[in-house]
Amino acid sequence: MSKINISEISKLRQETGLGIVEIKKALEKADGDHDKAVSILRESGAMKAEKKADRAANFGIIDSYIHGEGRIGVLIEVLSETDFVARNQDFKNFVHEVALHIAAAAPKYLDRNQVGKKEIEKEKQIYRQQLKNEGKPEEMIEKIVEGKINRYFSEICLLEQSYIKNPDQTIENLLHEKISMIGENIVIKRFARFEIGC
Repeated sequence: MSKINISEISKLRQETGLGIVEIKKALEKADGDHDKAVSILRESGAMKAEKKADRAANFGIIDSYIHGEGRIGVLIEVLSETDFVARNQDFKNFVHEVALHIAAAAPKYLDRNQVGKKEIEKEKQIYRQQLKNEGKPEEMIEKIVEGKINRYFSEICLLEQSYIKNPDQTIENLLHEKISMIGENIVIKRFARFEIGC
C-alpha cells in the first residue's frame, strides 16, 4: 500500500468537505489513488444519504439569486432536519450554489417524477421518428429511445443535471455529499426560475 500524505488528505478535504478519518480510509482503500478515493467517498456519501432520506426535514431556508442585471432570477427552498443546520453557513452556501446552478442551467423540473407522461411520450415519438428516418432497425429503436430519454431527463431535471462547476458530478451527487458532510437529511423541495422575455 502506498503512503498516504497529508497534502492529499487536505486536498480531498477541500474538495469534498468530509472528515479526515473518512478521507484517510478512502485513500487507504484506493491505495492512494486520488480519483478512486473520490469515487469511494461519493459512493459512501450516496449510501449515507439514502439512510437519512426517510428522516423528516421540516426546517430550512428559501434563497434567491438575481443574475445579469435583473434578467434572470431564482427562488429555491431547501429543507434540513434542524434549525441549527438551516442556520449553518455550509448549508446556506450549498443552497446558494444550487440557486446559481439553476440560473445557469435552466432546469424545468426537480426530478423525472415531475415530468408529465404526455411530455415523455411526445419526446419518445420524436426520437422514434428521427431513428426511422435514419434507417435504424426496428428492434434497436426502443433501446436507443430509452437512452435518449434518459439524456433528456439529464438536461431538464435539476437532480440529474451535471453541476456547472464540476461536470463530472450531478446535483444529486452534490446533495449526497452535503448530506454526508452535515449528517442530516437535506431536501431540495422546490425552485422557480424567472427570465425576462421567457
